[in-house]
Amino acid sequence: MDRQAQFRAREALIFDVAERLLLESGEMGMTLDALALELDLAKGTLYKHFQSKDELYLLLIIRNEQALLDMVRDNQGDFQARLVFYMLHHLHHPERTVLFHQIEERLSAGAQGLGILFNQLYRIRKQRLRLIIGITDNYLKGINSSMPVRDYLAAIWSITQGAASMLNSSFYQRYLGSRDTFRVAVIDQMLAMPQQFKQVKTS
Repeated sequence: MDRQAQFRAREALIFDVAERLLLESGEMGMTLDALALELDLAKGTLYKHFQSKDELYLLLIIRNEQALLDMVRDNQGDFQARLVFYMLHHLHHPERTVLFHQIEERLSAGAQGLGILFNQLYRIRKQRLRLIIGITDNYLKGINSSMPVRDYLAAIWSITQGAASMLNSSFYQRYLGSRDTFRVAVIDQMLAMPQQFKQVKTS
């Protein structure tokens, strides 16, 4: 393995361990000292891959966004299969969905020196949205639904975020029954929405 490949392999491991520690300990509990100890690396080695903890957080968010883009590109299933995959990606790991959203909002509001990385994040996200808009438009036309594409995508995003927040809430978890039943119910609601909208518009 050449040095560049070693560097990339080490970086992937650093990101894997950093995400696990972040989700286990929260934003305040995840320290670079703990990360270096977990990896058995000198702390200075970490700075070859990122310049600060905030930069590390944003790189983790970018990596997650790239995974979602790759899913849209690689998934050869129909729209419904893509929708189920997207929602389960968030609902099986609600702590990641909630925490990454909170961190991104904090960093976008006040962090310094991250402009290039935010541009990278938004570029990846726009690529995914362009693909999703086209796929969703074809799906809605195929089932003769008059629901606007942007309204449907906004509903999917908001319901997924809200469901993830409930699954991640120590308070609301006490009032949920089966988490799997809840996930299925939320996904079924999103799958049925265009048909319901069509029925309302044509009645």
